[in-house]
Amino acid sequence: MQAVWKSITTLLICAAVLYLGTGLQVTLLPIRAQFEGFSTTAIGFMGTAFYAGFALGCLIGPKVVERVGHIRCFAGFAALGAAAALAFPLALNPVAWCLLRTFTGLCTAVLYMVVESWLNEKASNAVRGSVLSLYIIVGNLVTVGGQLMVNIYPTSSPALFSVMAMLICLSLVPLSLTTAAAPHPVKVGGLQIRRLFKLSPTGLVGCFVVGIIEGAFWSLAPVFAQGRQMSISEITFFMSAFMVGGTISQWPLGWLSDKIDRRFVIVLCSLGTVGTGLSIALVVPPSPLAGLGLACLHGVFMLPLYALCLAHANDFAPNDSLVETSSGLLLVYSGGAVLGPIVAAPLMQGRGDGALFLLIAALLGGLAVYNLLQLVGGRQPKAVERVDFVPVPKSTQAFYALEEDDVEDEAPPPRQ
Repeated sequence: MQAVWKSITTLLICAAVLYLGTGLQVTLLPIRAQFEGFSTTAIGFMGTAFYAGFALGCLIGPKVVERVGHIRCFAGFAALGAAAALAFPLALNPVAWCLLRTFTGLCTAVLYMVVESWLNEKASNAVRGSVLSLYIIVGNLVTVGGQLMVNIYPTSSPALFSVMAMLICLSLVPLSLTTAAAPHPVKVGGLQIRRLFKLSPTGLVGCFVVGIIEGAFWSLAPVFAQGRQMSISEITFFMSAFMVGGTISQWPLGWLSDKIDRRFVIVLCSLGTVGTGLSIALVVPPSPLAGLGLACLHGVFMLPLYALCLAHANDFAPNDSLVETSSGLLLVYSGGAVLGPIVAAPLMQGRGDGALFLLIAALLGGLAVYNLLQLVGGRQPKAVERVDFVPVPKSTQAFYALEEDDVEDEAPPPRQ
């Protein structure tokens, strides 16, 4: 057991360094793009490019891993990701940055996939729940740390891009020096929209809508903050507050969704996000602390929505198809995330920065109404079919194998 935890700790260190770089990137790039005079629409296309690259990485990553192995795949894409990070300040135009964002999205997906598939291999059923929780906590906390790292150098200098490249390179060290055996190839789940809709309309529609709002949010919230005349440090704390709120609320809301119909909790979170989104868009906080509190509350309601929708779909999924279902819904989420920035950016450019949160409120208001209608006319899963809520990152399909093994270990009674 000691050897197992040693391998898991090595992988978590690798993941932490990666998430640190991702957190830095997601906040730095929109700020620097606006500093360089890029339009809001161009910044939106950059967000779309990243999520398109990420979805592509989820599709091609397993084939690359199967062909060259986990360590070589990680080393190759870490080098490519570091080179892309260094290229941003060398090509200061929107077209080049869109191409680089596509490339960094692809590299990020493949790197996450390697780490998560390795974690799945090393996490026995006895420690699987602890590994899941640790992975999510570490990922969220270091993402906050990465966002705050924007403050260590002026955003107008190339230094922060060098830090991004260094973090990607450093993530390679613990993985390349491990003596643990490489894991099995990554499972791949296909995208079957009709089957997913038949399985769980709430899950499919919810994951798509959440993809739209989160793709728009993570791509353009720093632009909104700049439009509100926030300083760089205020922007980083503003963005971090969302993540902190979502991290705090995932487990309590998940526990509640295990006790009652998950759609009630989805409605609660959707309406809560509508209220906080309208407040952020329309009300100027009386103090910076009040603004951070509102941002944190927005994260409390918004960030758990994906995991809640996924858990609802898994309530209906056969035990032997949980990975396929979760992977398909991840691709649905990615499709929404590709669409979100290019929808929100023109609205912000034409109607003001607050249009971002007005769009989020409108979409989640629609999701709340949809779920209320589903509660009236939809089906309720039997208690024996329900799976325990698991907070999940929007990363890669390799993560979901961690959940599947838990379910298999529980050996639930056969369905009637």
